[in-house]
Amino acid sequence: MSEYFSLSDCDVIGFDLDHTLCRYHLKETSRLIYESVARYLVEHKGYDKDLLTLSPATWDFCFKGLVVDLEDGNLVKLAEDGTVLRATHGTHNLSTEEIMKHYGPKREWKHFNSLNTSYTRSGMDVREWTKYYFYDNYFDLPGVLLCARVVDMLHKRGHEVTSDFWKDMLAAIDHNYNTSAFREDAGTYFPSVKRNPGRYLQPCSESVKTWLRSMKNAGKVLLLITSSHSDYCRLVCEHVLGKDFEEMFDIIITNALKPGFFSLVPHQRPFRTLVNDVEDSEGLPCLEKPGWYSQGNWPHLHELLKSMTGKPEPKVVYFGDSMRSDMFPASSYAKWETVMIVEEAEGEGAAAARSAEAPAEPQEKKGKYEGMKTPSATSEQWGSYFVDVQRSPGGEEECPRLTWCCHSIHTYSTMAIPSVEAIADLPLDYKFPRFSPDNGFAFTRLVHWTQSA
Repeated sequence: MSEYFSLSDCDVIGFDLDHTLCRYHLKETSRLIYESVARYLVEHKGYDKDLLTLSPATWDFCFKGLVVDLEDGNLVKLAEDGTVLRATHGTHNLSTEEIMKHYGPKREWKHFNSLNTSYTRSGMDVREWTKYYFYDNYFDLPGVLLCARVVDMLHKRGHEVTSDFWKDMLAAIDHNYNTSAFREDAGTYFPSVKRNPGRYLQPCSESVKTWLRSMKNAGKVLLLITSSHSDYCRLVCEHVLGKDFEEMFDIIITNALKPGFFSLVPHQRPFRTLVNDVEDSEGLPCLEKPGWYSQGNWPHLHELLKSMTGKPEPKVVYFGDSMRSDMFPASSYAKWETVMIVEEAEGEGAAAARSAEAPAEPQEKKGKYEGMKTPSATSEQWGSYFVDVQRSPGGEEECPRLTWCCHSIHTYSTMAIPSVEAIADLPLDYKFPRFSPDNGFAFTRLVHWTQSA
């Protein structure tokens, strides 16, 4: 395999939508998601109204890549081998000694093998479904803070912390984000975005739109594959790409239900056609032509791509922001090249020069969010998304470690970038350094490239 990767060598170029082609105003969106779920818990499940009150400093707790241990209410940050680097009980930090008391002298998290081999949000084994939850993306992120505050609330009430509270969290998520919620104006999230999409969505730059058109004009097949339902996808795409967004893609797949789109083989879901955003009740036996579809699976898509490209094994690359839904399944099952969008590379300073060019936050947000940490930035409580140290008891010794999230990027991504904007102005034959097992800590190459590109 070549040491370098180039888009010009690909026959098919696919994209996730949310937090990939569409960047969100993270502060505003995080608050909305938190309030959507917390309000349901307070109004429908009798949780304390204090959950609705947040200070800007509280948001430092929000950190991508954490796992909540539902058996005891701990949140953990993992090293590449499953060692617990940092942990909290609720929102309260656990000392090194307390971590060792919970997880043994080697600080081993017992469900790591399940997580590391499946990348599911909860265990593959039915006995593990209520054991843990992996917070993988920015839609998940406010749940980290809310989950921890619920644990604090249960202690305040004198209740034992068990996984039972998770049923209420799932009910709140379903109330706000089920497939009919957008159409029915249910919950808090979708009605808010529909009223004022500009408050939450960042329009794509003209360079990105030109880039997409140039790839299609160069004969590439362009895909959009998102787990968002068609009605929400249309709202988002019209705002960030324009009314003519459908012309930019050969195939649009909504409600893809990733990672199952890739992993549920041979028991895959069929593709379905859409009429006025309603799925046809009858699934398609195969995919015969380009268009807009719902659900589906990669083997049927692969057959269509072979027909469209005239190649027995078309080379596909897929851009996405989620290890669970995008990188791991697309790489492991479909054997696609993958490019991970890692906004932390920008938020933690790897692309400081580019951050000044990012779209400004809406004027109405200034003041209201002053002092609130950007969710992609380094956390005082959790440290860096990429690296950390393993402290000995007493704190006398510190051993540098890669985080499990960083190791996963290096393992399942061809390359990583802070945003599609970061490469949109580069020629299609630009050669990017490819992550490989032999190139050491490959993320340093991303940092170097991002700063110099």
